[in-house]
Amino acid sequence: MSRRLVLLIALALVASAGRLAAQDAGEKAPLRILVVNDDGYRAAGIVALVDSLLPLGEVAVVAPLEQQSGAGHAITYREPIAVLEHDNPQGVTWYAVNARPATVTRVAILALLDWRPDVVVSGINRGDNVGASAWVSGTVGAAREGALHGIPSMAVSTNPRSASDYAVAGGWARRVLAALIEADALHGPLLLNVNVPAGTPAGIRVAPMSLDLGDQRYDDRRSPRGLRYLWDDWSAPESASAGGTDLDWFLQGYVTVTPLEIDQTDDRALPMLGELFDEH
Repeated sequence: MSRRLVLLIALALVASAGRLAAQDAGEKAPLRILVVNDDGYRAAGIVALVDSLLPLGEVAVVAPLEQQSGAGHAITYREPIAVLEHDNPQGVTWYAVNARPATVTRVAILALLDWRPDVVVSGINRGDNVGASAWVSGTVGAAREGALHGIPSMAVSTNPRSASDYAVAGGWARRVLAALIEADALHGPLLLNVNVPAGTPAGIRVAPMSLDLGDQRYDDRRSPRGLRYLWDDWSAPESASAGGTDLDWFLQGYVTVTPLEIDQTDDRALPMLGELFDEH
């Protein structure tokens, strides 16, 4: 074992002991919150999210340098990753990282922060990530990366009609997080996808993911020089094919909370495939 690794382990044990001692003395250790997103480090949604979460503990922001919507769980690994510090009026540690959202979370946990987050909160995304959109969402991808590291994580999205909708969504994010803390349910690898409708929500519902894909079209065009190209033209689902899903409740004006799995193994197919391919 290298001397550097021994030192890192020793420092981690000392930090852990210090937090345990504070708890034994009746002092609750402050919640350490990593805030990430896919809209960029200056996005209105991330500023609103920080404002809403500051009362709950220590907040650090690590976000993409540029907008990265639709990046899903893509990673940055073939080019250097530039890191810039961003000044902010809250005095919060705030980094801009030239990488995709999932990598931004990974870099924050493994290379930038001098503490391990107790929770990762991603958002507030401009645009909902209800249903199957979670598969391609950079906001959800950034949160999923946290869960893969064993840290409870949450993605928060809204369809803002005005700046106040971000503040409303931030309030709901704080409410969900506070409820998990109160119930001692904030444990990894919990991964939540939270979507907040614009305006005043009718309430909150826990619901499974909708698999409705929306309307996907491609406009087939030609350039002046005859080059063929396709222009993406996608519309979100306007109705839900199944009742009780996150899409169904969201369209009715409810905040939706959907727990997601990070283990994608299809347990139902394992026995059949085992019979076909396992050597006996």
